[in-house]
Amino acid sequence: MSLNPTLKVLSSMRQHGVRSLLMGGQACVFYGAAEFSRDVDFVLIADENNLNRLDQAMRALQAEVVAVPPFEQKFLELGLAVHFRCQLEAVKGFRVDVMSRMRGVDPFPDLWKRRTTIEVDGDIVDLLSLPDLVKAKKTQRSKDWPMIQRLVESNWFQNHREPNPARMNFWLKECRTPELLRKIAHEYPEQATLISESRPLLRIALEKESGDLEQALDEERKEEMAKDKAYWEPLLKEIERLRMRR
Repeated sequence: MSLNPTLKVLSSMRQHGVRSLLMGGQACVFYGAAEFSRDVDFVLIADENNLNRLDQAMRALQAEVVAVPPFEQKFLELGLAVHFRCQLEAVKGFRVDVMSRMRGVDPFPDLWKRRTTIEVDGDIVDLLSLPDLVKAKKTQRSKDWPMIQRLVESNWFQNHREPNPARMNFWLKECRTPELLRKIAHEYPEQATLISESRPLLRIALEKESGDLEQALDEERKEEMAKDKAYWEPLLKEIERLRMRR
């Protein structure tokens, strides 16, 4: 898919000074794990000044709020996403989703400090860091988990010849490919042993015999999906309440 609509949205956000970070499928494209998407997702700081700048950016794109919730600070702070649909011809039909809180993801000021900044066609793009993007992808949606796997694999293939502690920790904490995880664990056994305190399945990866690493990874995934489902239960009730009021 062409990045032109995405770049148009990013340009508007930047021109109006919106303090935000690109995430979701379009961020995955920039990290080398392509994903087709007809929307663009941002995490942002939900203070009055920043939301005023966001409003200006959306007006420039002729974007209108669709569905619920309405574009109000309190709903973003609650953890809901606000959805806009662009009507400007260059981005017509493109959706822009914004959030300020996500399960298992640090507050925005911390995300901003760790952001990845790249240049695309002369424009500066601020992305959610790769480790934070992976955390944000740990949802109850089945389609997000193959993307996590591709993101980590892509990062390993790009950087495995130049390992550093941060990269090693990221691969050991987030890799979801059994054969690759076992390889990484055996290459860096000390780090794997330390991280196994918080990710026990690494003990299986370190075993000389095969062990059922694939099953352990699947159980880990199901546990995270259950946590996300529990997190969203009260939020979905709030969305339903807003729909009924509407």
